[in-house]
Amino acid sequence: MKLQIALDCNDSYTALKVLEQVYPYVDIAELGTPLMISEGARAIQEIKKEYPDLKVLSDIKIMDGGESIARIVLEAGADIVTVLGAADDMTIRGVVSAAKKLKKEVFVDLISVKDIESRAAQVDKLGVDYIGVHTSYDLRNTVATPLEDLKKIKRVIKISKTAISGGIKLEMLKEIIMICPDVVITGSSIMNSGNKASVAKQFYNVLHGE
Repeated sequence: MKLQIALDCNDSYTALKVLEQVYPYVDIAELGTPLMISEGARAIQEIKKEYPDLKVLSDIKIMDGGESIARIVLEAGADIVTVLGAADDMTIRGVVSAAKKLKKEVFVDLISVKDIESRAAQVDKLGVDYIGVHTSYDLRNTVATPLEDLKKIKRVIKISKTAISGGIKLEMLKEIIMICPDVVITGSSIMNSGNKASVAKQFYNVLHGE
């Protein structure tokens, strides 16, 4: 299992400062939506300049204009781009088209999708690389973390890799590992920690069986 750390901050300076601490323990660096809105493609270029070998995901959550918007961040250096599962199939296919031409990857975020199981099965046939369940930040205090949703998509996905995100904490990893997602995404557990390197290392070691 891989660890994806969500760099949920508003500027590349902060993102780079966090990466200085957690770099040895991150498989995928997620440039969060706030950072993408604040600095866009420039943030990707800044991160890639300092960490050229680090796999970077641009969490722009595409909903329309799939191919043209995906190309902006992928050509800037992102290795993976996110598109919403609620988007039309044509939009997702456009993102896939852009990614394949550039030898990059596509992550479908099922946030706010009502019929998780059905949509995951549909999206799995569109040529995407990852499909992830995600508890909305705005609902995190009222909705449980997406363990049950992960179980649902694991039953139907045959091709794509699976991922889980939304309020993931260290104490949840034992149960998550039993369901075997390919990627575990955490943000606030590390970003809000006073010792980011230590927490990232704990996540990394558990997921990599070390």
